[in-house]
Amino acid sequence: VLSNNIHEIYCCLPNIDPAKVHEIIDFAEEHFIKIKIIPDFRGFPYKNVEVQLYDYIPVLKVRPQPLDDKFNQFIKRSFDFVFSTLVMIMILWWLIPLISLMIKIDSKGPAFFKQKRHGKDNKPFTCYKFRTMVTDNGTEFIQAKKNDPRITKFGRFLRKTSLDEIPQFYNVFVGDMSVIGPRPHPIKLNYDFKPQITKFMLRHSVKPGITGLAQAKGYRGETTNLVSMKNRVKLDRFYVENWSLLFDLKIIVLTLNHLLRENNNA
Repeated sequence: VLSNNIHEIYCCLPNIDPAKVHEIIDFAEEHFIKIKIIPDFRGFPYKNVEVQLYDYIPVLKVRPQPLDDKFNQFIKRSFDFVFSTLVMIMILWWLIPLISLMIKIDSKGPAFFKQKRHGKDNKPFTCYKFRTMVTDNGTEFIQAKKNDPRITKFGRFLRKTSLDEIPQFYNVFVGDMSVIGPRPHPIKLNYDFKPQITKFMLRHSVKPGITGLAQAKGYRGETTNLVSMKNRVKLDRFYVENWSLLFDLKIIVLTLNHLLRENNNA
C-alpha cells in the first residue's frame, strides 16, 4: 500500500476476519489512507436503501421515502391546507352551489356522491364527488366506463372537465387527502387488483390526491385492463419514492395542461 501510494482501502465483509479489519483501519488512519467497509448485502434485492446510525449501530432502512421525514410532512400538509383554503374561499363558495343546482335540474337525486375509499396506510375515509350518474340504490360497485349509459348529460360535462372532483378539496382541508398524490380507488377495485400487481399497496403509504403523476400522464378515468393499472401503479410508486414540493407543483401544471389538451378517458 505504501510503496504504491494507495489512497483508499476497501474491506469486503464478511470475507475478512473482524480482528484483521481493526488492524487495517488502524494502519490506514496512521498513514492518512481512506478506509471503506463493504457490508454483505447478498440476498438483499432492494436498490433503494438508506443507512442510518443508531449510536454506533448501522441500520439499513429499506425503501426510504421523502414523506417519512417529519419536516417534509409539515411542508406538504401546509401546502395542502393553504391551497385548499384558497380554492374554497376564492372559487368553491360560488361554484359548488351553482353546480349543485345544475345537477338537481338535470336529474333526480343528491348533488353529492359519497363513497368509502382507501387512504393513507389503507385506512378508509369518505371521499366526496359531485354526482354524475343516475341515482342507483344498488350496493354492488360497477366501475364507470366511457359512454356509460348511467352518466347524466351534465354529469358527462363534469367528468370531461374533472369538475366532479372539486368537492375533494374539503377532503384535503380536513386532512384525509392531499392536492397531489395517488388517486384513491374504490375499495373493491383495490381488492380486485392487489393480488395481480406486485407492491400494489405501496401507493397507500402516502395520502391520496385529487390528482397525481399517473393522471398528469394520461391515466385517468376507467382502468380497462391490467396493463393500464400496472402503469398507473408504477407512476404512483415513483411519486411516493421521489416526492418534493417542486414535484407537486410540476404535477399541477402537467395536470392542467392534460385537461386542456386531452380528455379521451373521461
